[in-house]
Amino acid sequence: MFKYKTIFAISFLSLLFPGCIFNNGSNIPLIPRKVLFGNPQKTRARISPDGQKLLYLAPVNNIRNIWVKTIGKNDDRPITTQQKRDIHAHVFWALDNNHIFYKQDNAGDENWHLLMVDINTKEKKDITPFKGAKVDAILAYRKQFPNEILFTMNKRDPKVFDVYKLNVKTGELKMVAQNPGNISHWLADFTNKVRAAKAAKPDGTYELLVRDDENSPWKMLTKFPYDDIMIAFSKDGSKVYVIDSRNTDKNQLVTMDIKTGKTTTIIQDAGYDIEGAIFSKENNKLQAVSIYKDKKNWVVLDDALKDDFARMQALDEGEMAVANQDNNEQKWIVAFNKDDAPLAYWLFDRDTKKGTFLFVDRPELEKYKLAKTEAVKFVSRDGLTIHGYLTCPVGKAKKNLPLILFVHGGPWVRDKWGYDSRVQWFANRGYAVLQVNYRGSTGYGKKFIKAGNKQWGGKMHDDLVDAVNWAVKKGIANPKKVAIFGGSYGGYAALVGATFTPDLFCCAVDIVGPSNLITLIKSFPPYWKIFLETIKKRVGDIETEQAFLKSCSPLFKADKIKIPLLIVQGANDPRVKKAEADQIVKALKKNKVDYEYLLFEDEGHGLVKEKNKLKFYKSAEKFFAKHLGGRSEG
Repeated sequence: MFKYKTIFAISFLSLLFPGCIFNNGSNIPLIPRKVLFGNPQKTRARISPDGQKLLYLAPVNNIRNIWVKTIGKNDDRPITTQQKRDIHAHVFWALDNNHIFYKQDNAGDENWHLLMVDINTKEKKDITPFKGAKVDAILAYRKQFPNEILFTMNKRDPKVFDVYKLNVKTGELKMVAQNPGNISHWLADFTNKVRAAKAAKPDGTYELLVRDDENSPWKMLTKFPYDDIMIAFSKDGSKVYVIDSRNTDKNQLVTMDIKTGKTTTIIQDAGYDIEGAIFSKENNKLQAVSIYKDKKNWVVLDDALKDDFARMQALDEGEMAVANQDNNEQKWIVAFNKDDAPLAYWLFDRDTKKGTFLFVDRPELEKYKLAKTEAVKFVSRDGLTIHGYLTCPVGKAKKNLPLILFVHGGPWVRDKWGYDSRVQWFANRGYAVLQVNYRGSTGYGKKFIKAGNKQWGGKMHDDLVDAVNWAVKKGIANPKKVAIFGGSYGGYAALVGATFTPDLFCCAVDIVGPSNLITLIKSFPPYWKIFLETIKKRVGDIETEQAFLKSCSPLFKADKIKIPLLIVQGANDPRVKKAEADQIVKALKKNKVDYEYLLFEDEGHGLVKEKNKLKFYKSAEKFFAKHLGGRSEG
């Protein structure tokens, strides 16, 4: 529902690296917060359709903007001039190679507009200048139809998303599929016709709807679980690729005949869900599938790509992700995610079979020794296998360390391996970091997700408590110095930790976390109404289970809090409204609990602006140094 990653310099090297800060007599340099949390020097590399140019995001006056360069030349230049809010959402090339599209909201309200900028004149145009409307998904933008973009927007009705077609040349915008009120997802075929939809039913189930063409009636092809999704049509439009868990615990990738509903399984893993897939731009042929276990695993299904994938993966260490390709699929941008190094971007040419290093996103990090992250698992008190990740400070024995339990948001997502600025910040300051994929997290099958149903503050929290106890029993964590930190659901978990298990943690940090599940659900944005039946099953029914929801809400146990809290909130958050922070802060004040409240007037569900992130992390660092005893930059 909500969703929220230093090379060890020996002490005498401080003369060579004057940016290194040493503290408390340690010979391990402190990584400056600016290096960790300032805007990346460059990130989000994307190749142009003709394979000649590169776009990336980089700061201009500390605000992230779009830059463009010619591959092989040093002609980098900024194309946009954002001065108030970073560009950080969907950014992609227009198929004419001369324009770039991107999404932008206002101060974190998540009412995304679709904008287009000319890379030669820098002229900017707001394609969707409609107050209060949100552009959601980009459905289709294919080289076969270079002047058409299909996307969803709630301009007509704020509660639902219709499908619109943009004529890139003329700017004409036309609705091509109207939402009857229950469509949660749409899918266009290879000819840009909207021919599949996922529809919510009053009982909380879903149906996969299909039609022969845009003038044909919709028909129900199959009942559909909430987590299942259609991802692509075959080129001829006779089949749809579906992530399917109807008759299995771990989802599988199948093709489904739209006439008969007959399915053919393409790939399934016994222990983990399918994560994603790559299809050819030329003919929608399935090329590769990713399965996320402890790390990302690629299964290459197209024989013509097997050697190329092997060569790409050999370019660097860590997990490889495919960013994009040119129109001919000969030049690929790939990124390598590592636990102890910044994100690295490469360009691979399938013709020459060679890779060219482009850049790392945070080159200053290469001066420092970063901590390693290891996958861990344990068995919960009721017998579930719980997976997670442990990161310990460089140069310290894995024994009796102050521990930060870092809880992911969502909750229906999962933690993954790899670089995380917050994890490295904690480890560099002297703390062990434990990340837990508690029940309800995705990737481990539907039984594991369902085990989290109506367990907010219940067994989901028990998993977090069991994780701390596991770390203590292993001798890793000092039981008197354990903190809990998280954003969104993770912020809620931090408040639950302070109220439901007040003796387990010595301090807590809540970032945009709900304190009252009743007011949370009542204040959902209008376009979430379609998911309310699923929320009833997974969280609770606001109409019939208010007493239960109250029992799961930290606000009503605020008198149990006896540890210091740091509360962080964006004033424009559309998901977890400012009232969620205000009411818990009011209770803390009433009960004379030590707290700090940071309210950011120009942010939403999380912090985007560099100055705001640096302000928060400075406060949080002092907070943890005071209560956990770690190091601080000051």
